[in-house]
Amino acid sequence: MGGGGVDGAIHRTGGSQILEECRAIIARQGKCKTGEAVITSGGNLPAKYVIHTVGPVWNGGKKKESQLLSNCYVNSLNLAVENDIKTVAFPNISTGIYGYPKNEAAEIAIKAVNDFLANNTFIQKVIFICFDDENYGLYEAMLSSPAL
Repeated sequence: MGGGGVDGAIHRTGGSQILEECRAIIARQGKCKTGEAVITSGGNLPAKYVIHTVGPVWNGGKKKESQLLSNCYVNSLNLAVENDIKTVAFPNISTGIYGYPKNEAAEIAIKAVNDFLANNTFIQKVIFICFDDENYGLYEAMLSSPAL
């Protein structure tokens, strides 16, 4: 809804159309719950669509945060397939103000995406957008590891 971090940047750059579409979604179905995803147009962005997901706030791992974070990726990818989107870019969901440990979040993101792609060949490209050097280093190391 245009808060801070990545969400705020998307809304500032994408313009009021994205916010208007989010408001229409809320009026129709209520707020998006943690781990769920919805889709809007890209507004003024170069992307045709924006898939919005609500990441979990870190509570020490005691409130099913890992499953909720995984759901963010899986539900977003499912929406991409449903809308004929073949390329998806993900930020480091929940690792900012929501406080999710970056290492754990990266492992969950990569595993969720790899598991999804193992069973679905429609999506051709997934990009992880890292907004700091720490996340970039984690993703670079994990993605080059033969274990993942």
